[in-house]
Amino acid sequence: MKTIAVVIASLIAFSGIGHAADVTAPVKEIMDATKSNWADNNSDWTDIFDASRLDHLYSRDFVARYQAAAQFPAVDDDGISPFDYDVIVNGQDACPLQDLTMAATPVVNGTAEVTVRFQKSACSDAPDAKDYTTVRFEVVEEDGKPVIDDIVTENIETQARDSLKATMALIAKGQ
Repeated sequence: MKTIAVVIASLIAFSGIGHAADVTAPVKEIMDATKSNWADNNSDWTDIFDASRLDHLYSRDFVARYQAAAQFPAVDDDGISPFDYDVIVNGQDACPLQDLTMAATPVVNGTAEVTVRFQKSACSDAPDAKDYTTVRFEVVEEDGKPVIDDIVTENIETQARDSLKATMALIAKGQ
């Protein structure tokens, strides 16, 4: 009887997005694009919210919020983004990203958290140049695949966590 309970517990523990799919896959795609954007290779800027990425990397709720916020574009060259900064580096300026690490937590209540840490100002002479930026991606399963449901950055000055979905909701309200 104990063996059956252990097998059932194991099946429950490994069910969900953590077992069948790599919860880091959508985050890796976003971080690869972000690394390329800030590299010294003069390549074209990759929009992490272009239609093809919205279609397969983000949850339906995230996409709906992004599309609502996109009705209020920030001042930029193409006039379609609701952001006037890079939401991953949480700023308008960065160096090539250094010492990037990624770690995923187990799935809890249908959500896995993928934490990414990197140095965004390593090429700078500023006192905080070696500080790490932490970005947390909340990943859920939709239609059998992992998708990003929120991107949460940590504000170094206030120690607060800033949800991109909450920011998009404010933008959509014209705030």
